[in-house]
Amino acid sequence: MELSGKTKIDDLLKGYPFLMEFFINRSPKFKMLQSTVMRKTVGKVAPLSHVAHIGGIELPLLLKEIAATIKEKTGKDVPILEEAAESGPLQDAETRQEVLKEIIRDLHNGVDMAILKQRFYELIKDISPTEIAKMEQRLMEEGMPENEIKRLCDVHVELFKEALGEQEAPSPPSGHPLHTFMKENRAVEGIVGEIKGIMERLCDTPEKEVFRQHRKNLGALIERLSDINLHYLRKENQLFPVLEKHGISGPSEVMWAIHDDIRQTLKYARTQISELQVPLVYGTLKYLLQSINDMVYKEEHILFPMAMEMLAEADWIKVRQGEEEIGYAWIEPEKGWLPGVEIPAAKAVGEADAVSLSTGRLTREQVDLLLTHLPVDLSFVDENDELVYYSATKERIFPRSPGVIGRKVQKCHPPKSFHVVQKILDEFRAGKKDVADFWIQMKGKFIHIRYFAVRDSRGNYRGTLEVSQDVTDIRKLEGEQRLLDWD
Repeated sequence: MELSGKTKIDDLLKGYPFLMEFFINRSPKFKMLQSTVMRKTVGKVAPLSHVAHIGGIELPLLLKEIAATIKEKTGKDVPILEEAAESGPLQDAETRQEVLKEIIRDLHNGVDMAILKQRFYELIKDISPTEIAKMEQRLMEEGMPENEIKRLCDVHVELFKEALGEQEAPSPPSGHPLHTFMKENRAVEGIVGEIKGIMERLCDTPEKEVFRQHRKNLGALIERLSDINLHYLRKENQLFPVLEKHGISGPSEVMWAIHDDIRQTLKYARTQISELQVPLVYGTLKYLLQSINDMVYKEEHILFPMAMEMLAEADWIKVRQGEEEIGYAWIEPEKGWLPGVEIPAAKAVGEADAVSLSTGRLTREQVDLLLTHLPVDLSFVDENDELVYYSATKERIFPRSPGVIGRKVQKCHPPKSFHVVQKILDEFRAGKKDVADFWIQMKGKFIHIRYFAVRDSRGNYRGTLEVSQDVTDIRKLEGEQRLLDWD
């Protein structure tokens, strides 16, 4: 065998198995070669030129050390070819994923960004948004916590920014869900620009009186900016569930966690502006605006291009259906994209349409009317943890849309609430608990949230019922009211 930058690591280890120990002792980065999966993927196609980059070793030095180790173990002289090392980017998809994950692991471990950028451009400079999404997904599947990926998400984007910037932005037709999302992004950029303009005029002054002069306008802009929640809710309830059905959930979880950070920061900003918390409010506003701008970039350079590549028109129809139930931020969808959706003909209401219940019979229409007129919001999760029903009341406390039907309930809550939801389901399923109560204060309302274990006549767990109710006025009741008080 001859050694060169083009020699495949897999061929080398097959010919000289003892070199495994050499590589592992040479650099901690080479411990990945112990993995059978890595050898079957990266090892099959990765030349020693790329292996040297991964280990941070000059190629000529690595080749000499390998030749010396072979000479020591076998007595054979292995020639080193003086030819140009292979320098093109890796093409094998599995290998690219493994090398990309290794770069991100090094990033998380504190390796200098400049070093990683050089390795990135030499090995995988033509990265796609879908590859980034799959990389995040695999890292989470392999045990890297979602909050750790979220923490360095901005650094990830910085690493890939030049490569992503070379790609064309998606251009969906007018009226398409992505077109609407991007139109909202242009609107939020305008609001962010207005807030930045006020902050520039304030010049980080600690003077409360100077800040007071701009407080009203700044407060009004923050209220407008808060409508971004509708943008995020449509992503979480309409787009993310469809992506999950295609096996992509990691980026959704990371983005949802960042959405929650932005929501919380908006609350802080609103309070600090109202209470004249100067200069604290300046830092909050700078963080808020930067977070929103960064999310716009991640959407339009990673999430949206990936979604355009992966989803078919039937998927986008599912995304589009139910968007009105959540609403839009600042704009209305344009006309143009009109997918052919056949609406099933309504069934005739009559005896044949009736459902026999334990204490009577109702038509399907009556069942739906009854459930949607209850003064509470209902959601039902079956024994497989899938959300199979929610009551589409006129003013739901917590937004739901058709995109969540069939989705795992754990995915219908923010990542930070996952462990609480899972604990409730586990305790209900085990028969240890039957009810879980919560109450919160939100937008001036007192909300009572209850979860009930649903069991059949034999005591078998069949699902969980969530009931949410605005009890603000109920808590104020005193005495009695026995007569009708209509005027």
